[in-house]
Amino acid sequence: MTTTAMNDGRRVGSERRRDRVQAAVDAAVRAGTPLTAAAIARAAGVDRTFLYRHRDLLDQLHAAAREPAGPAPANGPTVTLASLRADLANATARNTRFLARIQQLEKRLSRTLGEQIWRASGLGAPADIEELQRTITQLEQKTVELTAALEEREAELEAARAANRELTRALNQQG
Repeated sequence: MTTTAMNDGRRVGSERRRDRVQAAVDAAVRAGTPLTAAAIARAAGVDRTFLYRHRDLLDQLHAAAREPAGPAPANGPTVTLASLRADLANATARNTRFLARIQQLEKRLSRTLGEQIWRASGLGAPADIEELQRTITQLEQKTVELTAALEEREAELEAARAANRELTRALNQQG
């Protein structure tokens, strides 16, 4: 008989703990507090292993965790675990894009600042490179023109010298 009384006592104690766990789950859902096995076990005053030994209570806890927290909004969208996961995935993808853009902008800024410092130090090429290139081109063209004019004048001078020699020879022969 004592065994039956002990079994009955354990069963009643187990039922009380089950009721406390269910009450803790309901209270956590209403309050919007975290629905974890540790939090519910602590609120119900039971060990976490009690939840794992009573699989139906653990399933009830997980089902409550998947439901939206608090009362459903009258005119807004319902928040579910799936929608929160989708939002998280979207935010992660957006953060990845932002990180890539930030790195791109940092490289561009670094390159621009480096060029400015290089020019300011006097070690880099002057800012008016195009103007200098145009001047070089003009000077090269002028050099070509002057070289051609010089060659033409030298040819004329050589012709004048040849004519002068002929005249000098002709004068020497006459006289």
